[in-house]
Amino acid sequence: MSNPFVRLVEPLDPKQPLKKFFNLSKLEDVRYARLPFSIRILLEAAIRNCDEFLVKKGDVENILNWKVMQHKNVEVPFKPARVILQDFTGVPAVVDFAAMRDAVKKLGGDPEKINPVCPADLVIDHSIQVDFNRQSDSLQKNQDLEFERNKERFEFLKWGSQAFKNLRIIPPGSGIIHQVNLEYLARVVMDQDGYYYPDSVVGTDSHTTMIDGLGVLGWGVGGIEAEAVMLGQPISMVLPEVVGYKLVGNPQPLVTSTDIVLTITKHLRQVGVVGKFVEFFGPGVAQLSIADRATIANMCPEYGATAAYFPVDDISIGYLVQTGRDKEKVICTKRYLEAVGMLRDFKNSSQDPDFTQIVELDLHTVVPCCSGPKRPQDKVAVSDMKKDFETCLGAKQGFKGFQIAPDRHNSIVKFNFEGCDFELTHGSVVIAAITSCTNTSNPSVMLGAGLLAKKAVEAGLTVKPYIKTSLSPGSGVVTYYLRESGVMRYLSQLGFDVVGYGCMTCIGNSGPLPESVVEAITQGDLVAVGVLSGNRNFEGRVHPNTRANYLASPPLVIAYAIAGTVRIDFEKEPLGINASGKKIFLKDIWPTRNEIQAVERQFVIPGMFKEVYQKIETVNKAWNALDAPSDKLYTWNPKSTYIKSPPFFDGLTLALQTPKTIEDAYVLLSFGDSVTTDHISPAGNIARNSPAARYLTSRGLTPREFNSYGSRRGNDAVMARGTFANIRLVNKFIDKQGPQTIHFPSGEILDVFDAAERYKQAGHPLIVLAGKEYGAGSSRDWAAKGPFLLGVKAVLAESYERIHRSNLVGMGVIPLQYLPGEDAGTLGLTGRERYTIIIPEKLKPQMNVQIKLDTGKTFHAIMRFDTDVELTYFHNGGILNYMIRKMAS
Repeated sequence: MSNPFVRLVEPLDPKQPLKKFFNLSKLEDVRYARLPFSIRILLEAAIRNCDEFLVKKGDVENILNWKVMQHKNVEVPFKPARVILQDFTGVPAVVDFAAMRDAVKKLGGDPEKINPVCPADLVIDHSIQVDFNRQSDSLQKNQDLEFERNKERFEFLKWGSQAFKNLRIIPPGSGIIHQVNLEYLARVVMDQDGYYYPDSVVGTDSHTTMIDGLGVLGWGVGGIEAEAVMLGQPISMVLPEVVGYKLVGNPQPLVTSTDIVLTITKHLRQVGVVGKFVEFFGPGVAQLSIADRATIANMCPEYGATAAYFPVDDISIGYLVQTGRDKEKVICTKRYLEAVGMLRDFKNSSQDPDFTQIVELDLHTVVPCCSGPKRPQDKVAVSDMKKDFETCLGAKQGFKGFQIAPDRHNSIVKFNFEGCDFELTHGSVVIAAITSCTNTSNPSVMLGAGLLAKKAVEAGLTVKPYIKTSLSPGSGVVTYYLRESGVMRYLSQLGFDVVGYGCMTCIGNSGPLPESVVEAITQGDLVAVGVLSGNRNFEGRVHPNTRANYLASPPLVIAYAIAGTVRIDFEKEPLGINASGKKIFLKDIWPTRNEIQAVERQFVIPGMFKEVYQKIETVNKAWNALDAPSDKLYTWNPKSTYIKSPPFFDGLTLALQTPKTIEDAYVLLSFGDSVTTDHISPAGNIARNSPAARYLTSRGLTPREFNSYGSRRGNDAVMARGTFANIRLVNKFIDKQGPQTIHFPSGEILDVFDAAERYKQAGHPLIVLAGKEYGAGSSRDWAAKGPFLLGVKAVLAESYERIHRSNLVGMGVIPLQYLPGEDAGTLGLTGRERYTIIIPEKLKPQMNVQIKLDTGKTFHAIMRFDTDVELTYFHNGGILNYMIRKMAS
């Protein structure tokens, strides 16, 4: 390596003489020491992987001048060390790979060139649902039903693990992808190909950022972009701004990491960090465990940043030891990080880098809180929950409103459940779920929940039997320490039995509510509540019958389950009254931090992690028994409703097609702000009256066999029909919530898919209008693939969430953005016009393009292709077409 900025250094470990590393910290240049730690990893990866980067535009020099260059659109080619996938996004990725092999073969290339070149781990965690709960055998029943529903998908994935090199499948029942990554897969420092270098990862799930808490730089990307990375294509990104988030002070004794992350989420949404890195520093970081940091990093998508990075320190190294990592590797990891100046001491302010902007949080100011009822950033102090919910009841329909008439605020509906009479009102809790890697990865909050359950049972408190309670840990280690510490039986007594090892309620796999509960909610048009320890609570996501959903720590989930309502002031009102007539308040059963830490020190030990993870790939007998074909090319089954060859590459040739002006497009849908990927491509249940349901019925399936949209992502016919099928969709063309729109040529109100088909048959292109934060939420690439298949050529929005914009680019859909200060309102757009979008012959990143309306009005918008590489993808009709042409030629 001749680059003057890089020195090759001899091995750290004399027993491994080939292990060298790039040492960027020994530069005769103090600028390196001022770089944010996250930017240092980007620089190291760019230099190590991309030879052209060393001479292109003096890019290394540019990055060293980061303080100046961060605002100047410097492109950085980033090749992460690893890729992780979950099954909802992993199945369509493997489907695409299989179809790409077919396409490369048709174009005369070698189909086996379509193969991951970097390690890729696919964890099956999105398929299991809470069909059974409050039973000792709920776990086994749910896992059996998971296999019954998803056998075809699992056989396909097993084929993929055999057909593709470097693709490892972690079987169902093993845990949640990000927790497995944190506890087992992550290396922190890679030891490969003769070199040590920093671990880094991208994942086909937006919460991949959780691993930033351990000091591994990672973030979520769409499946389309991840597929290109696995095939060796670097991610082309603009050098990001880095917001320094300074933590000071100590948390109060009753505060959990959940309270901290919900506070940070609201704060950073207000700051505005979309498209930026956030890097944490300050003495307060040293007060946080790795599990605490991982919780904060996990919710990075909820506050909108690309990454939420905690540099490695001695606490990180201690976590590697605690989770049973190889001791010699841990020693080399620490020595490497010290040698390259990447081991952080958060109490030493002289190590603080230069940041674009610095914001600060005093941890002592954080109070116990929840977030909701419809968005993660809408934090509510627990002390204000009762008042806030009651205000939301009467407020105008929106993120903080349900528009319930004042005379109905105290409506009561009586119902019978299992022979007993009960009552539901607005605010009644009907789902209480300890779920999601956000919190189940953290022993302090999980043991806190267990100790609270113990005290509650001992005080004589119970949970009403109709409330759907569940516990879905992110790994088997959680069950291990809950059982060994003696708190598992108390959780079970309150209804929080283990129901599965997967995402479950957090992603909407909450399963059915009792029929009598659903009837009562419907009869009274009640705002029923779900309380979950998850990371998202968008409308329609958790369950169709819970219009209000609150994110909370595991102990608070149990507290609200016992109370049975969110209309309670814990400081003034008792959780319940026991058999002796004694009032029991939350403060009476809340465990102290010292109690929790004492149990954690005794029972969360390395041996548990080693025992669970040494058998993770072989422990599932049902998976082991699956039979999968061994052919390198997949044999598509035309009768399958799960796996289908997608039409994305039909008619693809080696020759490029010149992008054309979009003429006289109709607007398919017109949206306001914060339209999420859950609205665009829902993952949950398939409604019986939906286009997808009609398709599946025509293929001979019964509603019991529909499964979920997420499980059907390997079949484009289902997913196209499921696009914009969220029951809580708010389309400005329609005066009520629902997945419908106006077909303007006829004036008919139709399901969105049916309207799009009418437009397609008539040869009319389509666009979508939207407000701010379009595409917030998960990384699902079907939120771009689906609109593409409906004939959407462009989206015009006020702003985009990062991953979704990238996914649109990946599918060749043009992301257009209003000029600063403009929006549909200021321009007088109704969405009933027809739009012609002028595409010039010569394109450049972020150029302005002209848009003409059939009314005669003309305006300009920014074409959000942010890099030259993204323009290359657009000229190819998308990133996968580009990769096929590259492999075939």
